[in-house]
Amino acid sequence: MPGSDEDGTGPPCSARTRLLASQPWIAFVLPLTTFMAVGCFEPKPGGEAGGEASLAWQLPYSAYPLVYTLKVVLTAAALVLVWPALRAFPRRVTGWSLVVGAVGVCVWVGLWKLGLEQRLLAPLGLDWLVDFGVRSAYNPLAELADRPALAYGFLAIRLFGLTVIIALAEELFLRGFLMRFFVRPDWWNVPIGEVNTTALVVGTLVPMLMHPAELLAAAAWFSLVTWLMIKTRSLWDCVIAHATTNLLLGCYVLWSGDWPLL
Repeated sequence: MPGSDEDGTGPPCSARTRLLASQPWIAFVLPLTTFMAVGCFEPKPGGEAGGEASLAWQLPYSAYPLVYTLKVVLTAAALVLVWPALRAFPRRVTGWSLVVGAVGVCVWVGLWKLGLEQRLLAPLGLDWLVDFGVRSAYNPLAELADRPALAYGFLAIRLFGLTVIIALAEELFLRGFLMRFFVRPDWWNVPIGEVNTTALVVGTLVPMLMHPAELLAAAAWFSLVTWLMIKTRSLWDCVIAHATTNLLLGCYVLWSGDWPLL
């Protein structure tokens, strides 16, 4: 086992290292699971009416900053916990990550503005799927206008979570674990960028289900990043592309006022 001290000559192996070595999936699944579990409690606009698709009915809309901050803190703690297992990936980043990230935000916003999901799914009786994915759309500059220090402080946390935390957690799960899992049973030995048809389908379908209000945008964007992964064979390229898109998306929302995107 890596890091073990079975012969008495190597460095002592911590319990964390042993756990991540024996259960490698934890490093890739724990951060996103934490993020999504806490996210179940995020309140939606409209009070109790916004909680039909989650546990958020228990909390008022004003509790959103507290819940989101807790989500960021706990997910960041999970990322720190599993970080030793992630250092195995070469920290190689190409310029393509920035290109894909910039193109990606145009794709996401453009398809979101078309609003095709509601028009396509409503005739099939699946409009509830879009409603399920409606975001909290919390605008701290409006909701906390009487407390500007708190408003801008939470805005910084919101952008950090959007740009850093979710980019890491989501890409670690999708590219680091899920897509490799469908390539070979010993998925932890599958190089980043090696794919088969099932992995390609799963790599698009699962993100679509995770973003039901933006099904088409998710299909296009995550397919674009899959192309980047295959081209550069770098997990960190995918993370940087994700972070770039999310940062530019946050800037766009601040400029446009389209808070439903967040």
